[in-house]
Amino acid sequence: MADTSTDQSYDVVILGGGSGGYAAALRGAQLGLKIALVEKDKLGGTCLHRGCVPTKALLHVGEVADSAAEGAEMGVKMSLEGIDIATTLEFKDKIIGRLYKGLQGLVKSRKVEYVEGFGRLTGKNTVSVETSEGVRELTGKNVVLASGSYSKTLPGLELGGRILDSEAALQLPEVPKNPIILGGGVIGVEFASVWKSFGAESVTIVEGLPHLAANEDESLSKALERSFKKRGIKFSLGTFFEKAVQTDTGVTVTLVDGTTFEGDYLLVAVGRGPATAGLGYEEQGITMDRGFVLADKNTLETNVPGIYAVGDIVPGLQLAHRGFQQGILVAERIAGQDPAPIVESGIPRVTYCDPQLGSVGITEKQAKEQFGEDGVETYEYNLGGNGKSQILGTTGFIKLVREKNGPIVGVHMIGRNLAEQIGEAQLIVNWEAYPEDVASLVHAHPTQNEAIGEAALALAGKPLHAHA
Repeated sequence: MADTSTDQSYDVVILGGGSGGYAAALRGAQLGLKIALVEKDKLGGTCLHRGCVPTKALLHVGEVADSAAEGAEMGVKMSLEGIDIATTLEFKDKIIGRLYKGLQGLVKSRKVEYVEGFGRLTGKNTVSVETSEGVRELTGKNVVLASGSYSKTLPGLELGGRILDSEAALQLPEVPKNPIILGGGVIGVEFASVWKSFGAESVTIVEGLPHLAANEDESLSKALERSFKKRGIKFSLGTFFEKAVQTDTGVTVTLVDGTTFEGDYLLVAVGRGPATAGLGYEEQGITMDRGFVLADKNTLETNVPGIYAVGDIVPGLQLAHRGFQQGILVAERIAGQDPAPIVESGIPRVTYCDPQLGSVGITEKQAKEQFGEDGVETYEYNLGGNGKSQILGTTGFIKLVREKNGPIVGVHMIGRNLAEQIGEAQLIVNWEAYPEDVASLVHAHPTQNEAIGEAALALAGKPLHAHA
């Protein structure tokens, strides 16, 4: 390809248009920086097109399907005839399309130069982009790496046919009858929840660790396992995967102890890897670790001055809102501001299966490691005492973890719709609120939100609708 331009200089060149990249672009432009945003696929990245948004659209369809089965208990005569998967996929794509169009409009209105093509770091301050019209050499006083992540698999486990990653599962033109899911983390339990709600006869999760959602507080993991058992979702814990063999009609999964499972599809949900291979990062002297870009935890600047990294390529939580906030931080630093560092434990975490999991801060185990076995106090408020939760027909609880005689350092919750309570939970932890501070706030009745207030009242030593 011919070089179509020379001396294209910017304050910031951003490699990747996902959550972290476009957030850096929008905030940087807002602060008066000249921005070039490079993306080889679609603006919005994995989250918008192949991750967060489409998955949650399917989960909502699952909630609607479940409501049909629950209606009779409330006197509503209705039944579920089945899922028209073509219409469901069309519903999902319409939501993505509306958000995509809106994001494109935002980038254009902020006068960000959007460069569509495959970009590669070719110098300390240059990015070479292969576009449909030729190669463009972009020069930036600063460069932000935001190339995102990809669906991982395991050695010897080849994707294709009836062995799917999450992106292929989002486009599956039928509801699986008896799928097997390899991995009991966020992606695995969310797809298990969707397919069970869609009418799959049997759903089985295979997880080598001792619990589903193993990164959560153990009380949440155990509660999720109890709930999935009631829903008829099967799972195998504590034994690792060995191999999978597929035929034209199904897949057989074998574990290291010889146990086998048979299903019509296998979803590989073993996490996401950093999309950094072949992009020139190492060649420019950037320190890497197993494909991840190492960046200063406070500034997100790499070891190469003027080159920053955000999002899934930086070790830590692989969450869209983390990347989004990191993009804002980097743009503000480049513009000469001094934004507060992002505390990783203070980032809210939500799993949107049924029941939903929400958490922020540290777990009880982590708190005891930090403050000592006798330096921690906890309280679990059962949703059985919450009026709105009873109306919704959900079980679950909200658990508060505090440093003894100190602030609340962790909020962990499980139950239908509880993801919507993560906002106050985040404020509690990040503003280092004491139980007494939260107990003095007025929580509207009847809402699920008041369950947070009830938990705080109890932890403050003055339980109302709860036993001490």
